[in-house]
Amino acid sequence: MKKVIATLIAGLFASAAFAQAPAASATTVPVAKAQAKEAKADAKADAKETKAVAKADAKEAGKTADAKADATSAAADAGATKAKAHDKAAKTKAKAADKEAKTEAKEAGK
Repeated sequence: MKKVIATLIAGLFASAAFAQAPAASATTVPVAKAQAKEAKADAKADAKETKAVAKADAKEAGKTADAKADATSAAADAGATKAKAHDKAAKTKAKAADKEAKTEAKEAGK
């Protein structure tokens, strides 16, 4: 039991000795301020870079969206033009069939 108590007391003294922080010297404070200033400048630069990248990505996404909208619009226009062409062809075929029927009717009547 005496060894356990002696070990605990020795450990207490050892931890107390290591727990005390050395006093900050006069040169440590300016160095810490300089490091903080540098870290702040780095953070600002990173923020600007991130903002620029995000802005470029947004611009690129906008261009892509515009291109997709243009392609969709062109496809719709092409579909409408194709529908008109089919409609016109159907009308032309119907007129031709009517003329042919009239011609046959005239020939049959003679």
